[in-house]
Amino acid sequence: MTRKSAPAEGADTSRDRLAPVLRPVRAGSGFEEALEQILQVIRLGLVPGGERLPAERELADRMGISRVTLREVLKVLQEQGLVEGRRGRYGGTFVLHRDRAADEEELRRRTAAVDLEDLLRFREVLEVGAAGLCAAHGLTDEGAERLRTALRATGDAPLDDYRRQDTLFHLAVAELSGSPSLTAQYAAARAKVNDLLDCIPLLVRNLEHSQTQHTAVVEAILEGNPDGAREVMREHCAGTAALLRGFLA
Repeated sequence: MTRKSAPAEGADTSRDRLAPVLRPVRAGSGFEEALEQILQVIRLGLVPGGERLPAERELADRMGISRVTLREVLKVLQEQGLVEGRRGRYGGTFVLHRDRAADEEELRRRTAAVDLEDLLRFREVLEVGAAGLCAAHGLTDEGAERLRTALRATGDAPLDDYRRQDTLFHLAVAELSGSPSLTAQYAAARAKVNDLLDCIPLLVRNLEHSQTQHTAVVEAILEGNPDGAREVMREHCAGTAALLRGFLA
């Protein structure tokens, strides 16, 4: 009886299995979306524990990202104990077996009463709307300085204080929109988002990316460019949503 050899890495079998998840990412949130997709591959069991992920070149090509970005994604996954890198002829990046019961108990508690997709969409509507209103109506000198101060605070924040400063920045945008009702709704939604963000790790690459987007939002608002402010804020929300879906969905 002839023994069948294992399919070559990157063969059609692997492609068919991963096709529902791996796809080109958007340029504005490549790191976050790539992380989301590979987390989905792992959490859906498309590459089971003990098996090897496709080669870096294939993963990067299929998601349309650089290998540098991919390696940063894989580094995060290694730090979270989800994958490990092995050297040698049969090396590569392997998915680890994990007992997830303890890790996910807190996630289940926090997500039990939350419709994640509804929360993320509602947050996007509020964030994008607030940024557009600020740009369309313009800010007073005092409001503009408050926005710049909030931006500087996120840029200067140490890692353990970043999320608090990030919250204050987004609340400032909401308040400066001039709609108390929007501000109240955003504060309630953000509290729920923060409860979920506390369940996932702080990723330096993501925070750097977020700060670049914060700066672009502020510039668009101060330039009186509502379309630009809305677009950057939408992209910013998409990055956070990708991380939350990846880790929690």
